[in-house]
Amino acid sequence: MRSRKSSLPQPEQACLPWHPPGLVAGVDEAGRGPLAGPVVAAAVILDDLHPIAGLADSKKLTPARREKLYDEIRAKALCFCIAEASVEEIDRLNILQATLLAMRRAVMGLRLKPVMVLVDGNRLPVLDVPAEAIVKGDALVPSISAASILAKVHRDRWCVQVHDEFPQYGFAGHKGYGTALHLAALREHGACIHHRRSFAPVAQSLPT
Repeated sequence: MRSRKSSLPQPEQACLPWHPPGLVAGVDEAGRGPLAGPVVAAAVILDDLHPIAGLADSKKLTPARREKLYDEIRAKALCFCIAEASVEEIDRLNILQATLLAMRRAVMGLRLKPVMVLVDGNRLPVLDVPAEAIVKGDALVPSISAASILAKVHRDRWCVQVHDEFPQYGFAGHKGYGTALHLAALREHGACIHHRRSFAPVAQSLPT
């Protein structure tokens, strides 16, 4: 099922031949649900002359496979951009608006300007090019799959780095999600500088 929300004229479906000719970018995010850290978005324009085998929704791939594809995408794509919205922006704007902001930053950061942007999900960032939201696009559109992998690996690496700084929270294992271990650490240690204070489990751990 596909949903389209854009103020600009756009074709009926992403794969039909009356799409405007030119470069198409895929966009996806990682890190909407966790209790800590930035939300990450990536935009990718693939090169038809250098296809990448095995692209899929990043959540369906093993960490080792994601890492391998991460390097291959960066080497073979025509261009890509990985962008973030910070914890402060998440708490100020809310997670949805921060996610859309990160997506916009990723598209605007591309070295080449696409004629069309395909975004995973059912909401679109504000862009100056036609865009289409595709539900489950990370499993259907190779460029969105590639963006999903870049965003996921980038954020997972952030979690491993922060784990060294704050090992008591276990970020390397749960990647910031609200697991029992993470919630127990919040109750024991309170929130660190990387926690999203607008999220209820974190807010409950703050001193009153």
